[in-house]
Amino acid sequence: MTAATLSPLPSTLRTGLARGGAEVRMFFRAKEAVIFTFCFPAFVLLLLGSIFTESDPGAAAPMSQVFAAGMIAYGILSTAFTSVGVGIAADREDGTLKRLRGTPVTMASYFIGKIVLVAVATLAEVALLLAVGVFAFGLELPTDPGRWWTFAWILALSVIACTLLGISASSLARSSRSAAAVLNLPVIALQFSSGIFVAISTLPKAMLDIAAFFPVRWMGQGFRSVFLPDSMAAGEVAGSWEPGMTALVLGAWCVIGLVLCLTTFRWTERRTG
Repeated sequence: MTAATLSPLPSTLRTGLARGGAEVRMFFRAKEAVIFTFCFPAFVLLLLGSIFTESDPGAAAPMSQVFAAGMIAYGILSTAFTSVGVGIAADREDGTLKRLRGTPVTMASYFIGKIVLVAVATLAEVALLLAVGVFAFGLELPTDPGRWWTFAWILALSVIACTLLGISASSLARSSRSAAAVLNLPVIALQFSSGIFVAISTLPKAMLDIAAFFPVRWMGQGFRSVFLPDSMAAGEVAGSWEPGMTALVLGAWCVIGLVLCLTTFRWTERRTG
């Protein structure tokens, strides 16, 4: 058989989508992980929304609804950053990545597969969080198509940025056992400093200035702009929703995440080369 008659290898995108389908199937087979991934952000929302029931004087929405809108950012970060980072550390440790390296799955295809997994899982998780917000705390879903378009591009940029950062951060963990501890520390810190777990008006300026460099602050603000009345923008740091700045920061973190992935991703553990 000549080289001309050989079938060409699948494209990077096609291989990545196929890998994404396999990732989704493997994820949903691990029922305990699925339940924890989906239910934990909703559980935190129920706790915070039940504790902080009163709204600020003159506010158009109670704090429970503010938490319901912003908690979507935590759900994405938990799924895209923590779960992906821990999963890759485990795949690297048990040799899954090393075996994949001998297949048509390139590094780019592998990244695409992870983004597909996170996109599917995130949509299900967001649906659950919105259901809790609507039925438990009276959150009103927008009827303006423009707000849903804003929701779509913020969700897309958030998923891509957090997934790429999770892939790159997986290289920080020396084993799957340490990965959860290593990755959860920045996640928890950013939830508080970015105004996801607490009212952003109660945070010190220095903390807000630091959080402004990271995507979580802008994810939370962006989702609040979709589901809260426009008058609630006065409670944000700049007194407005800042959609342009949100797009700029999240887009920048997509680029940063990609660069970090390309420079730090490893198919094998350090000790095996």
